[in-house]
Amino acid sequence: MNDTSFDVKDFRRALSQFPTGVTVITTVDDRGEPIGVTASSFNSVSIDPALVLWSIDKGAHSLNAFENAEYFAVNVLSRDQVGTSNNFASRGEDKFANAAYSLGLGGSPVLDDYAAQFECKTWAVYDGGDHLILVGEVQEYRYRNAAEPLVFARGSYAISSAHPAISKPSECSDNGEFVGDYLLYLLRETYNRYSQELYPKLHQVGGVTPEEWRVLAILADRAEIDFETLAPLVMQPLEALRETVEWMENKALLNVKDNEVSLTQDGVALAEKLLTLAKSHEAEAMSALSQEQSELLKSSLRSIINNQT
Repeated sequence: MNDTSFDVKDFRRALSQFPTGVTVITTVDDRGEPIGVTASSFNSVSIDPALVLWSIDKGAHSLNAFENAEYFAVNVLSRDQVGTSNNFASRGEDKFANAAYSLGLGGSPVLDDYAAQFECKTWAVYDGGDHLILVGEVQEYRYRNAAEPLVFARGSYAISSAHPAISKPSECSDNGEFVGDYLLYLLRETYNRYSQELYPKLHQVGGVTPEEWRVLAILADRAEIDFETLAPLVMQPLEALRETVEWMENKALLNVKDNEVSLTQDGVALAEKLLTLAKSHEAEAMSALSQEQSELLKSSLRSIINNQT
């Protein structure tokens, strides 16, 4: 193992600034049993021939199956497949028990739900440090234009959306034009402008990332919480959440005992400070509304959310 001059955990945090898609890679082992893992290391290599690659940790339980597989399939997940991602990222024995799929080339499972799929014949396997790099030649592919891809960045799930700089509206129109009066546009613009102001303030005052802020905000209302309950609340898979928690534990903000997470005294103090900042920012953003309008807005949004679940 080569020694490095930088902190491995910090290096991984730097890498997390590069957003990726989320995939489930599948194959079959030497007994014909289906194998699947969640991976964000998928990438294109060549158009002619059509080559793609991904990498797998040498410590992975499924390493041997993929290293020796003649075929594998790449299932690119859509925004509503967070549960699928978590399922195949877990260490459970039968990941396919709750997954709807059929058999593709070489018997590799192809999921019924997907944003895109690439069925591949293994082209080459390369050594890549603590990972193996698997290159596949695409034999068949398909995709769904209507499906929005699931995104993974900074250890959290996200979705892709148009950048606000594309339109750069000076202010929202109330003259009845479709875009200026469309709910989705209004919600997106509100979120973009709100978060662009809030998150830099949270980092400036508390030195926290949005992911750490979510952990602090949730734990501010609870004495303790287990990893499995916390993960979906902060929109992180378990392994990514454990890294976030470990990072915050090193900063003396969290206590971790067995499977439970709680705030330290420093964590409580920082959470209270940032909650005060967040409430002040909210009050400033809502200052254009009366108290009655503010309450109605929140109540209406909750109703819309509940109606969509």
